[in-house]
Amino acid sequence: MKIIRNRCIKYYITAIIFFTGILFISTVAIAADKPPVLPNIKILATGGTIAGSASSSTETKEYKPGVLDISTLIKAVPGLEKIANISGEQIANISSSNMNNEIMLKLALRVNELLSDKGTDGIVITHGTDTMEETAYFLNLTVKSAKPVVVVGSMRPATAISADGPLNLYNAVVLAANKTAKEKGVLVALNERIHGARDVAKTNTTAVDTFKSPEFGCLGFVMDGKVFFYRTTTRRHTANTEFSIDFIKTLPRVDILYGHENGTGDFVEAAVKAGAQGIVHAGSGDGSIFSTTKEALREAGKMGVIVVRSSRVGSGMVTHTADDGKDGFVTSDTLNPQKARILLMLALTKTSDIKKIQQFFDEY
Repeated sequence: MKIIRNRCIKYYITAIIFFTGILFISTVAIAADKPPVLPNIKILATGGTIAGSASSSTETKEYKPGVLDISTLIKAVPGLEKIANISGEQIANISSSNMNNEIMLKLALRVNELLSDKGTDGIVITHGTDTMEETAYFLNLTVKSAKPVVVVGSMRPATAISADGPLNLYNAVVLAANKTAKEKGVLVALNERIHGARDVAKTNTTAVDTFKSPEFGCLGFVMDGKVFFYRTTTRRHTANTEFSIDFIKTLPRVDILYGHENGTGDFVEAAVKAGAQGIVHAGSGDGSIFSTTKEALREAGKMGVIVVRSSRVGSGMVTHTADDGKDGFVTSDTLNPQKARILLMLALTKTSDIKKIQQFFDEY
């Protein structure tokens, strides 16, 4: 009887192991058949060349920007449905040369609204290239989320035989859907390169590889559907900034004045008269200012206008000197004039104290 009992126990254990194995294999098979959970990516469209249309497929310069809507752009990119659950929304449909403060505010508010929803994992923004770097930097300072935000565009219209928009948009979605893009700040993705919003600039009028980060280089690449990061920015951005636009309807007026030989104070006086609360001077070299223009800027400063010394050179730091303290000028660090304008507008929503504004330029 003992032998029979031991055999029964042995057969019982063997049966349990057998059926447990069958159950495990079945579970694995079911899991293998189950489609992967894809991230939810929202594409916000503002127009630009990526949505442009020309009279022929060989025309790449004469075209109408912002013709195609977001649904058309999405349909033109095969394979997006394998990367993420995509939905689109039209914020504007303009040439980015017509981008204004009102649309930037609307866009930033919508981005924050969407990213506050647990159902949104990332945002892609289609944008014209002419002012892309400015909008991207504005978002970099006002978006309140660590989730990926990627700005993308193209240098050739959608109708061109060599249109770069579809691949750029595909790569932007790949990047926004990638977990490694979190906490990197707002990103700009074109020509297979990933740039940080603070440092990227359009450097050529028509070339496809126009977007570069002249001083520090790109952050990484998107290649064949894979994301590669090599560095990150150390400057404050997105959820780590002190700028809030939740209750802002308009932004302070800030004008950019271009420095040159034989300068005058006429445009400084005109800007002040028109109501500018800030002036960014795009000076020569290390932000140098022609003597007559400098005197007019000093007078503007005495009237409460904040003056920022930037440079027209395109790269390098505008260094702070003892004379800036005497003149009451802020220096732009490595920000180009157009980005210095963006930061100064937001700074003026917080304070008019020159030392505090200089701190903003040192930190952002």
